Amino acid sequence: MAYTLYLGDAAYSSWSLRGWLLLDAFGIPFRPAWIPMYSDAFTDMQTRNAPARTVPALEIDGADALVWESLAIAETLAERHPDAGHWPQDVAARAGVRSLAAEMHASFRALRDRPSMNLRRIYNGFEPTEAESADANRVQELWSWALNRFGGPYLGGETFGAVDAMFAPVATRFITYGFALNAPSKAYVKTIYAHPSFRRWHAMADADPRILTRYDLDLPATGPENAPRPTPLPASRHHGDASDAINTTCPYSREPVQPDSLAKINGRIIGFCNPFCREKSVTDPAAWPAVMALLDNTA
Repeated sequence: MAYTLYLGDAAYSSWSLRGWLLLDAFGIPFRPAWIPMYSDAFTDMQTRNAPARTVPALEIDGADALVWESLAIAETLAERHPDAGHWPQDVAARAGVRSLAAEMHASFRALRDRPSMNLRRIYNGFEPTEAESADANRVQELWSWALNRFGGPYLGGETFGAVDAMFAPVATRFITYGFALNAPSKAYVKTIYAHPSFRRWHAMADADPRILTRYDLDLPATGPENAPRPTPLPASRHHGDASDAINTTCPYSREPVQPDSLAKINGRIIGFCNPFCREKSVTDPAAWPAVMALLDNTA
């Protein structure tokens, strides 16, 4: 079973984040196809994938099949990979989180609009409208109910599920815009930010230099450094020769290490095949199993 997943900009595309989590968090191999939003390439992708208009879109390679809309992708993957764990086995939990996922897919119009996903910013002084506050309160009501009913730390219980993928972008909005959160919601947001697949996504958003100013508000803001992310391993760019690295091939692509793509991670020099691979690794080394395996194997 081979898949291609079409994705937009990691810092801004909330639905793309959902698609990524529905595959990466469940150990399902796929090829990510990154398409910059608001570009000719994105328009070409829309034409090629018609009648799909959005990302994510999941291409089932060799089957001439394309699935778009995140909830449809979730159900397709659960059908094709019944042991992956997209939905809980418990009947009550399965019913509850499917209802939450469907409400997330269909509702919260105000929360989707002005407070859009923007992983580059944490704003000071954002004042939610009545409609935005109502949506935020409803989300917290659902989270609190599910966490209490099914025991947490995820909405369906002990393990990350499709419903958590659906709500993950909302967790980022609550951080970006400083919404007031109740105690269960604060804990749940921290749980999402600690998930390895979410950490990898956020690291890629940090590493991407592309800025879409249409997502910025005219408010004082910091970067994402104050988000509730786990403390990363010490890491920085390294300027030197490729021979400085403990590896000769990139831990991701297995392509040769390049001298402009070196990093010092936890005291060791690691090489990558391009600057983006280095940048996403420097942002959060422990989020990347290939990097950690390299460190462990050469300790």
